[in-house]
Amino acid sequence: QVQLVESGGGLVQAGGSLRLSCEASGRTFKRNAMGWFRQAPGKEREFVASISWSGYSTSYGESVKGRFTISRDNAKNTVYLQMNSLKSEDTAVYYCAVDSVRPFSTAEAFKYDYWGQGTQVTVSS
Repeated sequence: QVQLVESGGGLVQAGGSLRLSCEASGRTFKRNAMGWFRQAPGKEREFVASISWSGYSTSYGESVKGRFTISRDNAKNTVYLQMNSLKSEDTAVYYCAVDSVRPFSTAEAFKYDYWGQGTQVTVSS
């Protein structure tokens, strides 16, 4: 059974940093794209970042470019999201996801077929 477990969320002041982790279990995803999405109360799910199987190709949502960095460790079956210069508008539940079919990153949520349970990030202003 595939499981994605996020960790690292919490409460942080504006301008601060957090690092999210997402560890996959049940199978290896070293040949698959992985991504992060977020959803704030009353808003639609938003693409945050994605990374190709090799880690060489990444893409970011416009609102986080230059502040967030996605990375992965295939030996640990884990994807990370380093979040710097956090703003109150970054407050949301953050979800990691895996595209079990494609190796290259994508911002399209429907292409991801495994999802974590989410971790809350709250940025106080």
